[in-house]
Amino acid sequence: MLEIIWESHAPLGAYDVLERMNAEGGRNAPPTVYRALDFLLKHGLIHRIESQKAFVGCAMSAEAHHALFFICRDCGHVSETHSEAIGAAIEASATQAGFLVETPVMEISGRCQECHDDE
Repeated sequence: MLEIIWESHAPLGAYDVLERMNAEGGRNAPPTVYRALDFLLKHGLIHRIESQKAFVGCAMSAEAHHALFFICRDCGHVSETHSEAIGAAIEASATQAGFLVETPVMEISGRCQECHDDE
């Protein structure tokens, strides 16, 4: 399953993953996919793009980080990056508010360079 998510250059929904898993005669059911996705999320190997209810592979799974996703509203391409400054600002604001951050993910919608250049 991780390979399926990594091979895609766009976020995949759970049922997209299921369809690809079963494309070659597999007989997987939705609960199996959801359990596997939960496992991959828990271990930091994938991220959930909340705005699209979809999943992407984590580019920096070896280390804890505040993920920043730039999501192209035209082609759907997703780029992951991180910023220590933004992460520190989020943590400081959360601490001040008495809030414990559990899922430090930020989604930024706009247009990728390729789509922007096509105008």
